[in-house]
Amino acid sequence: MKYTSVVIREEDSPNLYSYIDGIIVNKNAMVLQIGGTSDHVHILCTLPRTISMSDLVEDIKKCSSSWIKTINPYYSKFAWQSGYGIFSVSSSMVESVKMYIIDQKEHHRKRTFQEEYEAFLKAYHIEYNPDYVFRD
Repeated sequence: MKYTSVVIREEDSPNLYSYIDGIIVNKNAMVLQIGGTSDHVHILCTLPRTISMSDLVEDIKKCSSSWIKTINPYYSKFAWQSGYGIFSVSSSMVESVKMYIIDQKEHHRKRTFQEEYEAFLKAYHIEYNPDYVFRD
């Protein structure tokens, strides 16, 4: 989500996740887990051969952003961050990733999403430019 955007209210999260689930299912993918916090969302899903990762993310962001603006004037200026991260998950790690997504609030009591994301990139030796990872 953009840093200048409004945050997702906890009471609206379940409906947002359900809406995102519908977008993904309509693209012939299967949602395994959705969760997040007020400033980001994690989605674990399958990816069908009929759509690219970038097209799926674009559809999720575009449709969910339009939808959330209709549920309450609070969200009139809502916008997702321009970027995103996508990682493949081996079948042996699916349950661990599900639990990670479920436990988002607990994870972020200890460190911010940005700190956690950068630690992940470093741990898996993914090169990145910090000037571009979290900018809008």
